[in-house]
Parts: sequence; C-alpha cells; structure tokens
Amino acid sequence: MKGELKIPNHVAIIMDGNGRWAKARGKNRSFGHLEGSKSLEKIALYAMSRGVKILSVFAFSTDNFKRSESEVNYLMDLFINMFTKKMNKIIANDIKVVFSGRKENLRLDVLDAMNIIVDKTKNNQSGILNICLNYGGQEEIVDAVNNIVKLVKENKLSVDDIDKNTFYKYLYQNLGPIDLLIRTSGEYRISNFMMYQSSYSEFYFTDVLFPDFNEEEFDKAIISFNNRDRRYGNAK
Repeated sequence: MKGELKIPNHVAIIMDGNGRWAKARGKNRSFGHLEGSKSLEKIALYAMSRGVKILSVFAFSTDNFKRSESEVNYLMDLFINMFTKKMNKIIANDIKVVFSGRKENLRLDVLDAMNIIVDKTKNNQSGILNICLNYGGQEEIVDAVNNIVKLVKENKLSVDDIDKNTFYKYLYQNLGPIDLLIRTSGEYRISNFMMYQSSYSEFYFTDVLFPDFNEEEFDKAIISFNNRDRRYGNAK
C-alpha cells in the first residue's frame, strides 16, 4: 500500500494540543510540550523516510508570547535544548534545518541555538525541516512586502518582476507551496500559519493531540491526501 501512495512534496503541521494532552494526565503544560518535542522528531524522521522533501512545523507563534512568562521561558529553554542537544538523529539523517519567523523578542541564547543547528545542517540534502518560531503568516507577508518595497526604492528590483510565483523568494524561506497541511487536536482553523503557501493546500484535521500524533496517524493524513482531487481551479 505504501508504495502506491503519492507522497506530498511539502507537508506542514500545526502541532496543537500539548497542553490539553498534559492536563488530561494530571500534568502541567510543560510536560506536554516536552512530549510534543519528542513527537516532532519522530514525525520529522518518518515523514522524510516516506519521501516528504519539506516539512514545515508551527513551533511558536508571535501571539504565543501572550502566554504566561513561565510557560514562554520553558518553551525557549526547550528549544535551546532541542537545537543544541536533541536533534542528532535529524543531523544524522541528512536533514537540513531552517527557521521561519521574526528574530525580535527572541532571547539571544535561543538565537544562538538556532544558528548552531542551522550551521550544523546547512549542507544536508535529504530533506528540509522548516521550524516556524516566533512566526505569523500575516507578519510574513507584511515583512516580504516591506522587503520588496525597500529593494524597489534602492533600484535593486523592478515591480514588474514580482508575480505570485516570484513572491515566494521574499518570504522567510523560499520553500514553495504546501501540498498538505495537517492540524492536530480537533481545531478547524489555520491560526495565521503559512497563509500564502497554503493557498491551494489540502487540509487534514484530526482530533489526535500532537503528543499522540505518531507514524500511523501521519499515514492516515497521507491516505486522505491521496483521496483528494487537486484541480487548482480547473474543471473536472
């Protein structure tokens, strides 16, 4: 069955439900985030083994800074630990790690950890793990437009050179369109995530909370993707 399936080139995951998963087990939200980080590594490795070339994941939104200081600090410490110590399998499997999002408001030690994993994996070629951290889809589009305006003012770019395809080059990462967007935890919205890239994405929503989103659940999403009729506006 696996060999018969068409594998999407670019998959994105809104990793939701860590806090609720922990609460259901009488644990604090931090425990859920820790377990979610373990699921991320497993799913990233599995997705690449199945033939996915790009995996984009929503790790932390610009709006997540509204959460309690203790939760935000825990998440930042968790990111540091992940990027500096816990991604050896990602590195060993020739996966390149990149980041999407704004640098503002991130601690210097978090930025340093991000730079470490980017540098360690910069020459890897088997797949790309795009971690969206301090990320917002509307913010990305605004930042891209501001960058374009700046280049036009400096006579480094002509307005006539911009179309819906070349616009990708001015986003945080030029990774092209998303084929399949997955959201866990039973929520039915994209929450300001990769809005430009998901204009023709197939959406897959599951009630499974992200710490429980395993290889079998990922395959369910791939099977669903294969049952879609992607017409891109064409008549059937």
